[in-house]
Parts: sequence; C-alpha cells; structure tokens
Amino acid sequence: MLNAKPSVKSTLKALLYLAPFLIITGTFAVWPLIHAFLMSSYTHYNYYTNQVSAIGWGNFITLWHDPTFQLACRNTLLLVLVVMPTTVLLSLLIALGINRSRHLAGFFRTIYFLPFVTSTVAIGLVWNWLFRLDGGLLNRFLGCFGINAIDWLNDPHYALPALMVVCVWQGLGINIILFLAGLNHIDQRYAVIATLDGASPWQRFTNVTWPLLLPITILIVVNTSITNFKVFDQVYALFHGTAGPSNADLTLMYYLYQKFYVENQFTLAAASGVVLFVLVGGLTLLTYGYYRHRRRQLGGR
Repeated sequence: MLNAKPSVKSTLKALLYLAPFLIITGTFAVWPLIHAFLMSSYTHYNYYTNQVSAIGWGNFITLWHDPTFQLACRNTLLLVLVVMPTTVLLSLLIALGINRSRHLAGFFRTIYFLPFVTSTVAIGLVWNWLFRLDGGLLNRFLGCFGINAIDWLNDPHYALPALMVVCVWQGLGINIILFLAGLNHIDQRYAVIATLDGASPWQRFTNVTWPLLLPITILIVVNTSITNFKVFDQVYALFHGTAGPSNADLTLMYYLYQKFYVENQFTLAAASGVVLFVLVGGLTLLTYGYYRHRRRQLGGR
C-alpha cells in the first residue's frame, strides 16, 4: 500500500491546490522572462503595436560595442566581486560573535536585521547625508584622524566605493540571521568531541563548523550575488536619480532602466536583461558545482 501510485483524483486535487501559485508564477515570472528573450531578438519592433519587422542578433552586437554597457558590466562585476565576499565574511564573523553571547543575541539580531526591512529609499537618503562633503558624519569621523574630507558622492573615484559600503551594510542583516540559523542547527557534540581530541578553536571551526555551514554558506553566496547583480534602488536613491558622477555607479540594472524607461529602446533593454540573466545563471551554476564538488570531498555530508 505504501508503494501504491497516486490516483488520478489525488493528482487532480494536488494540481488544483497548486493552480493559484502556478498561474501567478507563470503570469508574472515565466511569461515575462520568455517575452524578454523574444524581444531581445527583435531588431525592428514597434512596442506599442507589438509589430515585429525583423529579428536577429543586432541588439547584442550593439551592446557589445556600446562603451556605456561595457562600463555597466564592469561596475556590476566589480560590485559583486567586492561586496559579496565582504558581506559573507562580516556576516559570518558577526553571527559567530552573537552565537557566543546568548543573552544579547535577540537584541543584536534585531539591530542587524533592521536594514533589511527598511525602505531602500530611506536608506539611500540617510547614507546620502552620511557621505556629505560638508557636515557628513563619515567625513567628521575621518577628520578626527587628520584625514581631509572626501567628496564621496561627487568624485568618480569614491562614488563606487560609497555604493559598496551601502550594499554591504544593507546585506548584513538577512545573512547574519541565516548564519545564526545554520549555527544553531549544528550538533554541539561534534565540537565537544573535537575539544576532547585536543583541537584548537581554529581547528574546530575549519574542521567542524565550516564544513557543516557549507550548505547555508552556498545559499548566502548565491543570494548575495544575485542581490548585487540587481542593484538599482541604492544607486537611484543615493545619487538622486542619476548613476553617480560620470556614470561611476552605472550598473546593469540601471542601464536597463535607462534604455527602457528613459530612452524607450525596449529591445536593447531586453537584450541587456538577457545578459544579466546569463551572468546570474552562470554564477549560480558555478556555485552549485562547487557545492557538489565539496560534498563529494566531505563524503556526502
């Protein structure tokens, strides 16, 4: 009886329960994705009448030769390569510290989680004030050490690092909570046995805690990478509707926004969205491949 196949009635009942979710996902996720792929191939297209006159690779060729798109790709990749590992490392260190302080864990979890649930526009406005050249809190702090004030928001050399600071700060909250959840699900008997075997704290971390945190770490790496590939709100709020001085903070999402909503180049925007999708998908597959490889090394744990 346990191996009996589900009846047609039970299958239809399950599909009926899933129907609302499937309809919403298909309407607002799957179909727009398919439509974006199709639109990226339209070289002569009337968006308002939905008339396609020609198809081809013209949009991708245009992107390949567009220096603005190249700048957006370079800024986005640099943002991900700096913000993702920094956020993951800081989140892990803070989570380990909170996990040791049981009495204040709830308080610190709330404090660090607040940026995640705060409006991005509000965060951008606050950080815009913190980064101000005259009277900004950050420049006042640097002045205590004799460092001259830095024009974070108007100097192209500092605008992207300023955005990175905001992205790291905003991404800490959810990642700390996830790491804490992973730490709380580790059986402490492993650490006790390692201690009895004479393992140092660093050895316990590298040989017990870190391998057991690998699944949640992979999840955090993928989520953080995807989030930073899609950075837009922070740029828009921090620089008041621009991409920073001399497009220093131009990202792929901001490029897509400019092409679609400002310049009305809909097919070019769709093509840039496809490039973004490929980059995110490729990174996700590489991370998953690394996870499978590590699982095999650790004997499937």
